[in-house]
Amino acid sequence: MNPQEDDVHATLIAAAETAAEHSEALPFAPAVFGVGAFVGLLAMLLVTYAFRSVGTRH
Repeated sequence: MNPQEDDVHATLIAAAETAAEHSEALPFAPAVFGVGAFVGLLAMLLVTYAFRSVGTRH
């Protein structure tokens, strides 16, 4: 690696550490994120299921 790449990596690591120190709590409880992900994936499943026979009609 050249010195310029080392500087970029050091800067990125320092920025990540700063962000980790100053991070705030989640805006919702962790369970809300899980339920939201489940609902989103279920919606995608239903859309996929609704269009399951589109390819066989042509």
